Amino acid sequence: MFNFDIIAKSSTTRARAGVIQTARGKVETPVFMPVGTLGTVKSLTPDELLSAGAQIILGNTYHLYLRPGCDVIDQFDGLHKFMSWKGPILTDSGGFQVFSLAKLAKISEEGVTFQSHIDGSRHLLTPEKAVEIQTCLGSDIIMCLDNCIQHPASHAQTRRALDITSRWAERCKAAWQGGANGHSALFGIVQGGMFKDLREISSTALIAQDFDGFAIGGLSVGEPVETMLEIADFTLPKLPDEKPKYIMGTGTPEDLIELVALGADMFDCVLPTRNARNGQVFHQQGTLNISNAKYRHDTKPLEPGCGCYTCRNYSRAYLRHLYMAKELLAHRLNTLHNVYFFLNLMKQVRQAILKNEFESFRKNF
Repeated sequence: MFNFDIIAKSSTTRARAGVIQTARGKVETPVFMPVGTLGTVKSLTPDELLSAGAQIILGNTYHLYLRPGCDVIDQFDGLHKFMSWKGPILTDSGGFQVFSLAKLAKISEEGVTFQSHIDGSRHLLTPEKAVEIQTCLGSDIIMCLDNCIQHPASHAQTRRALDITSRWAERCKAAWQGGANGHSALFGIVQGGMFKDLREISSTALIAQDFDGFAIGGLSVGEPVETMLEIADFTLPKLPDEKPKYIMGTGTPEDLIELVALGADMFDCVLPTRNARNGQVFHQQGTLNISNAKYRHDTKPLEPGCGCYTCRNYSRAYLRHLYMAKELLAHRLNTLHNVYFFLNLMKQVRQAILKNEFESFRKNF
């Protein structure tokens, strides 16, 4: 049910264009996946996502497990029907959210014990449980449970987390193979912090387990951009070229372009939706803060020539008015534009790779 084909490569960089085939349709890469943490990309309907060009979206295991819970989602035979999204869904393992949100999280060989940030209830998330929850969600791409650690961390701390992640990956693979995984694919997550020797150890361990794809986790956790790119540049070539390569949680437009050049295929980030709610919109020259007084009488769209619904219908002056008046429509229209911008950027990148013009596109951007 899952397949990945590379159809074009840049002659001057490691950028490549491919097609991921899932049971719920194909995904053309490089691809940006809008984040739908709680079964919704904040403020947007599935039809609006499709109109903006979304091919695949991301759901969150930790959040959906706690609320509404698998007992509710089971009634709908999975997340797709529950949220009325017919395309592919990738779900993360919940490891990062346990690390960043849960109270009193405690890591052991068995898994991670934590208290819910919602009601304080106690839970044990094991590798097997992570696969079980994602199978309940009906995920098309399931992520292995990984042990995320703080940044900065010592070499010894990072090695311990890496070793646990590798052993948990083995258990995830066994649970996935032995369960009713249906049409899903399983990705392993490379850890190792900012240490190249540990990134190589992690990559080697996961490659031996032959996952359907590989993600690089533990980046964009507070390190300088230069360090993030250096670690990605080191790690991406270590992973099999015939498998999709996914950089988790990284996402300024500049970062995406550079990571594509290094050989990455898949991305997700909350920047388009979070920044939209804060009045920041993306455009070809950078970002625009719609609350700025200079837009009070501005009759232009957010970005002249942009094909999104917001730019085709509304002015900066109107969008500023909505935002300053705290109208909910401001969040929706800003989000529509930002999501479209990221999706369209990846479409442009893909076309540049297909034409073998990626390097000039990169320099111009």
